[in-house]
Amino acid sequence: MLLIGNGRLLTRNGTEFFENGALVVEGRYIREVGEFAALRAKYPQAEFLDAGGGLIMPGLINAHNHIYSAFARGLSMPDYNPKNFNDILDGMWWRMDRLLTQENNRLSAYAVYADCIRNGVTTVFDHHASYFDIPDSLDAIAEAALALGVRTSLCYEVSDRDGEEKRLQSIAENERFIKRAAADDTDMLKGMMGLHASFTVSDKTLEECLARGGSEAGFHVHCAEGPLDLAACLADTGKRIVQRFYDAGVLGDKTLAIHCVHINRAEMELLRGTNTAVVHNPESNMGNAVGCGPVIHMFREGLLLGLGTDGYTNDMLESYKVGNIIHKHQLCDPTVAWGEIPAMLFEGNRKIAARYFDAPLGVLMPGAYADIIVTDYNPLTPMHGGNANGHILFGMNGRYVTDTICNGKVLMRNRQLTGVDELELMAKCRESAGKLWNTLGVK
Repeated sequence: MLLIGNGRLLTRNGTEFFENGALVVEGRYIREVGEFAALRAKYPQAEFLDAGGGLIMPGLINAHNHIYSAFARGLSMPDYNPKNFNDILDGMWWRMDRLLTQENNRLSAYAVYADCIRNGVTTVFDHHASYFDIPDSLDAIAEAALALGVRTSLCYEVSDRDGEEKRLQSIAENERFIKRAAADDTDMLKGMMGLHASFTVSDKTLEECLARGGSEAGFHVHCAEGPLDLAACLADTGKRIVQRFYDAGVLGDKTLAIHCVHINRAEMELLRGTNTAVVHNPESNMGNAVGCGPVIHMFREGLLLGLGTDGYTNDMLESYKVGNIIHKHQLCDPTVAWGEIPAMLFEGNRKIAARYFDAPLGVLMPGAYADIIVTDYNPLTPMHGGNANGHILFGMNGRYVTDTICNGKVLMRNRQLTGVDELELMAKCRESAGKLWNTLGVK
């Protein structure tokens, strides 16, 4: 039994807040939440993790990531001068993912999950591609997730772009991993059917993905991210992207529609009507210059919205800050995003996770999974449940996290990871990335 206390406690159960709170962890669940003095007296034999006056809050959830992109950090591709998002895909990401080995997949996963722990992220929905070596590539990522103790949902990016053999291998990899995850009773692994985007998947591919696990596990798909994706869909099918996915049976309450930058109100109604979740990735949208998605409008229309990073960072609080700014700038309205973006991060991501995992995540209450973080944030103004988001937005980032617990297991204590030698890991990553870069012709 573990007692975490002696700090401000933000449960995310409504606006519940304890000035000096604590919680008791038994196994992988939270047993009790309350005042520190009372719980310490009630559980005198429990192991004690001292928050030291910091902020105790639920572990963060990243609703869309690309672990494989980690080895692109610092990479400058030769003869690479993109003019639009499709140039970025073809000139960088697809060139790289065609060369990723199982070693690259495994080590980048270890590095990313370690960084997630450092930033207080305890659940990750990942979208993978490694067209050089597809079979068992999701197992390489799962190895790292299980070894480091991070809860994760994995899928492989199905696409027609590299031919029939690779298309079939990618569908099979999803189908295999969906079955593996379904047989895992730890509730630490989930599998979904990954799709790249409308413009690289045929109707035949959509039909096969539905038949081979997608209809039950749900889809994780980039949706209307760039304008050329929409243009291709209109030219090839006469439909907009969400309509095409709706007609194909891809949408539903187990599907994650990522981005949805270039959609209209009719498409919002299809997403809402099918209870499909949309995941916003503000930094990625800005960096790839694809536009600013109408998520404020979607929020007002009652869609379920979550927040992701798309591989740009593993710090969800960084994405919170960017999301808070971009919509004010885009709409020329200083009143927007104050409530919508934190609702996506702290409420939407929790609701999304609840569609896949068995016990509550993103909230500290009895019966929820013990996914908990402690930060060393010391507020300079009064803090309570009603203004905590403002404190987090302007006073914290991921590296304020000192302790990370997932599924009742302490993964980081006093900023020291418990499950990995980080110096050794980073050395192995540099060596593996160096080999990849040499293959790409980068020095």
